[in-house]
Amino acid sequence: MFIFNSSIGKKFIQAISGAFLILFLLLHGTINFFSVIDSFTGKYGIAADDDILFSAGDGLFKWGCDFMSTPVIDIMVPILALGFVIHILYGIWLSVKNYIARGGIKRYEVNSKASTDSWSSRNMLVLGIVILGCIGLHLMDFWAKMQLPEMFGIGTFENNPYYLLNITFGRWWLLALYLLFFVAVWFHLTHGFWSMFQTIGWSGQKWMKRLKVIGIIFACLIFFLFAATAVNAFIQANFLMA
Repeated sequence: MFIFNSSIGKKFIQAISGAFLILFLLLHGTINFFSVIDSFTGKYGIAADDDILFSAGDGLFKWGCDFMSTPVIDIMVPILALGFVIHILYGIWLSVKNYIARGGIKRYEVNSKASTDSWSSRNMLVLGIVILGCIGLHLMDFWAKMQLPEMFGIGTFENNPYYLLNITFGRWWLLALYLLFFVAVWFHLTHGFWSMFQTIGWSGQKWMKRLKVIGIIFACLIFFLFAATAVNAFIQANFLMA
């Protein structure tokens, strides 16, 4: 098929799956940041001991997690996550193919315009591998203890998402690892955001400058949402709730 065999088709797949990545990160990061808001409203750690969605008195983050458990979101999130995974795996596959086609390590012996590209664009393969590995860690820390038991009845369900935040980010070395993960996502987005629009035809010089600025702003927003959540949980676990 044209879309799988042509360079334009391959880039189009990456652009569309990248849109899934952007939506997934924005939704996930916003709900996570609710836990930071809860810290200022005095509701951090408050989750009713029942299976009812949107229980009275729950913290905003718990409500956000309950929202992620509603039927519509149960359908949407796996689709977004699948697009996320396809984007990374397909990107790694394309990068390896391009690496081999360009002669492997010998490619550095040939002058190329790649030397003028950004660090992010030259290292998307490395960033993708780092992000994929950290996603696996994240799934074990959170998804396997909430969505997996709830959706498939596998494992023990944890009803209090604040507890998972605290035991995960409460360890300094794990917090540091996740912050490096967020930095990798930042670098990936600064290149991937504008590249996605370029692939679908927004390649004019005026728009490209704007999209690169918007991409940096968006990458910083995503980094802030996730990093603030992690650092806040570390503070809560070690200093405020100890």
